[in-house]
Amino acid sequence: MDEIFTRKVRSAAVAGWWTLLIAYCILLIQWLAYVLIMSRQPAGVLCIWGAGVTWPEIRTIWLWGMVAYKLGVGMMLFVVIWLTLWARQLAKK
Repeated sequence: MDEIFTRKVRSAAVAGWWTLLIAYCILLIQWLAYVLIMSRQPAGVLCIWGAGVTWPEIRTIWLWGMVAYKLGVGMMLFVVIWLTLWARQLAKK
């Protein structure tokens, strides 16, 4: 039973690392989109956001969204590190 549980914890840690890799790829793509859109400021983006929205508001909302996303990924990073260390300790026993 202990060996099965150890494999499950190790599998959860590996899945967590893959999830973090994908999350950081999404963050990179989002950052590139931010740089491209904020440098060009196309009028179509204002239409998507709605009437009365200005570029400083879009910039502020976008940056707060990135902060929230990074905090979520950061918390997930601590969980994955803990799972990895726990799996290593279980394997030693």
